[in-house]
Amino acid sequence: MEGELEPGAAAIASSIHDLAIRFVRFVWTDNAGLIRAKAVHAPSIGEYVDGGGVGITPAVQALPVMYDALSQGSGLTPVGEVHMRADWGTLRPLPYAVGHARVFADIYDGDEPWKLCPRGFLRRMIDRAHSVGLSVKAAFEDEFYLLRPEPNGGWTPVDTSVFAQTSALDRMAVELNAIAEALEAQGLMAEQCYAESGPGQFEMPIRYADALTAADNQVVFRETVRAVAAQHGLIASFLPKIFEERAGTGAHLHLSVWRGEHNLMGDVERPAELGQEARPFIAGILAHLPALVAITTPTSNSFKRIRPRFWSGAFVSWGYGNKEASVRVPPASRYGKPITNVELKTVDSSCNPYLAIGAVIAAGLDGMARGLTLGEPIQLDPADLSPDEQAAFGISALPSNLGDAITELEKDAVLAEALGSELLRSFLAVRRAEWEAFRDMPHDEEVKLLLERY
Repeated sequence: MEGELEPGAAAIASSIHDLAIRFVRFVWTDNAGLIRAKAVHAPSIGEYVDGGGVGITPAVQALPVMYDALSQGSGLTPVGEVHMRADWGTLRPLPYAVGHARVFADIYDGDEPWKLCPRGFLRRMIDRAHSVGLSVKAAFEDEFYLLRPEPNGGWTPVDTSVFAQTSALDRMAVELNAIAEALEAQGLMAEQCYAESGPGQFEMPIRYADALTAADNQVVFRETVRAVAAQHGLIASFLPKIFEERAGTGAHLHLSVWRGEHNLMGDVERPAELGQEARPFIAGILAHLPALVAITTPTSNSFKRIRPRFWSGAFVSWGYGNKEASVRVPPASRYGKPITNVELKTVDSSCNPYLAIGAVIAAGLDGMARGLTLGEPIQLDPADLSPDEQAAFGISALPSNLGDAITELEKDAVLAEALGSELLRSFLAVRRAEWEAFRDMPHDEEVKLLLERY
């Protein structure tokens, strides 16, 4: 009968009905790192299950953070349509929005994956790793500020605590419990929760997952923290640098590389040392890091956080337990178990998580393919070394602003090949538009515009 649902569509529609869902949000993340969605009314869902998906203009991937207008040079126009196809295994009711559910979408151009789809890019990099027998697991370690709106349109931090001060947990216990409960309802487990260095700043690390799920989880985390905070009359912001003289907000990327069931990051025989097979992967990340930061810390505001002596990884370097190194190897377990992961500190929540993880995988795989050698670990603050000493250790400063990072990405042939010409062109167009908009903007104006974008 015309209009009758296929079996798959019927099962999904039935599940949505049983969950009392009125709207299903098809979610994607754009080149500016903004999380966007188009919601489908539940009675119409069958049309979008086995059909072409939810239509959007390709131009959405050319929108900068400032406004909904095309970035020049993106190669995209308002003409035509691509379609979001739901990954139905990711369908989850939203505990903070009764009657709404979220499903992550892959974007298609006709019957083919769209080359500009960020989630599709990460899928391609995962497949590239699989082709050489590897898989990647990851997790973002997010920081965020909780702010109290003021009647005049401003805001203040919810407290004045310092790092790990218990009073911050006491004051925000209700709100933090609500965030954790909402995350758990969506299958995410917060492993820890504590006050960070800034006033009203908190950290709530989430357990690792496979690379694609880790990127999805980052979207879930950002959305959930902001929504639950709003329900409690607060603003939650992941903006990298809200206060010029206070701690910045990062989203350190923890990752591990696996061959089958074997984690390559550690060495059973020498548990305090990085595994030999993992070393070229880390060397690849470091080799491409000046370009990678255009993707992992992609806003003008991001580079206000990446400064020496701020534990943000301002230099191309690595070390064991070194919080000033851009790649930090967490110390091995005191019980003699080997190292399990590494931490890339030059990441924040303004990034598109699919592009960030995918680009890091591409860089690491290049290091392995070329057999790059990882230099000696740096066990001190690189800022304490003279320029000559830094050069002797192979340490170099990362780009100090978005404009310089864009230039580095333009020169990086490996990342350009991995992204593909169309995705790279649109991404660079967005970032150039943002660089021109923010490069001379006063900090207070920038924060006012971006505070609730991220």
